Formats: sequence, C-alpha cells, structure tokens
Amino acid sequence: MSKATILVVDDEKLICWSLKENLEKENYEVLTAGSGEEAMEIINRAQPDLILQDNKLPGISGMELLEHVKKIREESLVIMMTAYGDVHTSVQAMKLGAYDFVEKPFDFEKMKLTIAKALETVNLKQEVQVYKSRQKAQYGLDNIVGETPAMQKVFEMVGKLSKSDATTVLLQGESGTGKDVIAKAIHYQSRRAEKPYMEINCTSLPDTLIESELFGHEKGAFTDAKAMKKGLFELTDGGTILLDEIGDMPMSTQAKLLRVIENKSFKRVGGIKDIVVDVRIIAATNKDLKEASGEGTFREDLFYRLKVFPIYLPPLRERKNDIPLLAQYFIQLFNREFKRKVRGISRETEELMMRYDWPGNVRELKNVIERAIILESSEMILSEHLPMEITIPSQPASSQKLPVKLPAEGISLAEVEKELIQQALETAHGNQVHAARLLKMSRDTLRYRMKKYDLL
Repeated sequence: MSKATILVVDDEKLICWSLKENLEKENYEVLTAGSGEEAMEIINRAQPDLILQDNKLPGISGMELLEHVKKIREESLVIMMTAYGDVHTSVQAMKLGAYDFVEKPFDFEKMKLTIAKALETVNLKQEVQVYKSRQKAQYGLDNIVGETPAMQKVFEMVGKLSKSDATTVLLQGESGTGKDVIAKAIHYQSRRAEKPYMEINCTSLPDTLIESELFGHEKGAFTDAKAMKKGLFELTDGGTILLDEIGDMPMSTQAKLLRVIENKSFKRVGGIKDIVVDVRIIAATNKDLKEASGEGTFREDLFYRLKVFPIYLPPLRERKNDIPLLAQYFIQLFNREFKRKVRGISRETEELMMRYDWPGNVRELKNVIERAIILESSEMILSEHLPMEITIPSQPASSQKLPVKLPAEGISLAEVEKELIQQALETAHGNQVHAARLLKMSRDTLRYRMKKYDLL
C-alpha cells in the first residue's frame, strides 16, 4: 500500500521541520512549503492527499490557497493551523471547504488523530470515485452488444438522451430485452452520473407500501411508521430512478407520480410540506400502456407524460444477427467470473441458436451460456451443451404427425426403431446425449435400445 502524501505549509521553519520529522515516523511522505506560491507549485506537481496549512502566509493568503486547492484538486483535504484568537477565520475557511482546524500550539498526539481521520475520509472519497468510474465504464454503450439496425437506433437515442435534460423516459420491450441495462447506460453517460441511481420493481411491493417506498412517510403516518423515512425520490435527488414494470403500479400511486412529473414536488405520506426534487424518471414496461390506458388500468395522462422520450427494445428474435456477438460477449464475461478458457461456440451450436426464437430474449441466452460454462469442460460450447428446447424445437400439435405412412403389407416396428436410432446417431455424429434428445428419450433408454439392437 502506498504512503499517504502530506504537505505542510507554514512560514515558520521550525513548525515545518517538527511536523516533517514526526509525521515521517508515522510512515507518511511529507513535503514542506514556506509560502502559498511554493505550496501551489508543489500541489500542481505532487498532488498531496492532505494539506496542513497555516492561516497566515506571506504572499498568497491561506484563503486564496484553499480556493486554489478546491479548484485543481478537490479530493485533497485541508486542515487549517491557526493561532489562538484566529478561530473565527478558520471557521470561515471550513465553510469554504477546509476539513478541520487545529489551534497552535498543538498537541501532536491529537494532531495525529485528526490527520488519521482526515486520511480515512480521503481514502473513502477515492474508493467512491473508483466505484463511480467503474460503474460508468461498466454501463457504457461500449458494453452493450448489438450491430443490427434496430439496436443501432437504440444506441443513437441513448446517446442523444444522455446529453439532454429530458426528465421522463419510457423503455418498452419484452422481458429479458435489457431495459435495466439501457436505463443504467442513460444514467451513467449523463451529467447525473455522479448522483444516485435507484430502481424499484413496481410488482415487488404490495399496494399499501409502494407509495411509502417512493415518497417516504412521516412518523405516525400509519401503524408501523415509528419514525420519519425518506423515500426513493428524495434520496435520488439530482439522479435517476428506474420504475420497472410501471404497468403494474396502483392507480392511486400513478396519480401522485403524475404530480411529481408535472410539479417536481411531492409530500411524504402523512406530510404537509412540499419536497422539491430534480429526478430523471425512467419507466420500463413489457406491457402495452396505450392498450392498458384504454382498458382503464393505466392513466392515459400519465402514459403521455412518460412517453416524451420513448425507446423500444426489440426482442432477440428480431435481431438474430446479434446472437453470435452476444454469445461471445457472455463467454468472455463468464470466463473471467469462473476462471475458464472457453473459446467460443461451434458452427452447429450457432446454427441451432440462430433457429431458436428465444422467448426469454437476451436474459435467456445469458443463462444458457452461463449454464454451459459451469457444467461443461469443453473448450467450445457444443450442441449437446444446449437445453433440449433449443436442439429440438417444439412443433405445433397439427404438424406433429409421423413423417412415414404405414404400408399396406405392414412393417417390423423393431426394424423401424433400429433404423431411427442409427439415423439419430449419424446426425449426432455418434454423440449419444444429442442422439437421445433427437429421439426424445433419456440417454439410459437409448443405450438400452442400442444394446438390444447390437449397436454399441
């Protein structure tokens, strides 16, 4: 772990020397400066984690130096060192962004504790910044796979939306198409990326709790409200909230949501004070909200307020050319997670995947790849590693008649069975698991019949 860097700024050389000697014994890297100008040069070059700064400096004042630090390196914390009687100035400095102040002459043991707490704050800030940077990279458009025209249109709209101030977005598409991924991309590519991102599934909470969860409640608002609670809208101020499955939101909550969109304010449950917020609302649904509004299960006025910026996510069956790209992306993802070295999918596997309609969409494809990588040890994902519904597509009942007709003179059922087993083995290139799937029987049953007909 690298040493924390501390800059001591004081025109009294003895103080600089004393702090340097003592702090280096605590395993800190210590730099010193005798003036504000010298400190600025060091800050620009060395980027210290913490600055111990005298209030009164020759040349540039302590306040000017503090303002300079906050402009060029906001993550650096400043502790003001002040003589007795100058505390008021230090308090003013704290209002401008200083972390703390200590009075001269100071007790070094107390100073050590103040420094340790300040550096803990620095480390926490750095960890938060790293986390936010990772989130931004993880949910960038570069990590969303799709080369088909339909997905390129989605990316174009997300790019435009991220740069705009539009506060309502409607994501429409079947379950598993990646609405939550697009919602995060919108947030983390926008100016709101440094603010909170929250999401709630409108079907996961009972009608009696969802309003409290979204808007909060005052103490005593209902039986179990033993203390005031802030809701997601209040906690997300400045950021983005995803209302997933909004088509299932209760009508009473829909009315309150409409008021939030129109007035940018709301009251907590049981409250009388208006709370003003700036929140981007992303609503996601797999339902046809226009149809639902016609049936009276969704407010028509709310539908049109949400539809300011609609984005439609196509199902996987409408973007099948993306299937090989998605499969390779998930292979790389799970290779890293499970420490595997799967290279890709076989040609036969790709052909089967391209023929399948993927009712579970991208989520289903992801689960299929994950299962294959966990359970199989091959370097390639082969057709026998796929679920039966992909390798043996179901057919409509009307088309499930036998492709052969019983001849008038009759036929040996045993010979037909043996012939079908041989054909299945040839089609599966000798793979008994695959052949058993083709014949819709278990592998043990297939082996029993192979032994019966002397095919082993």
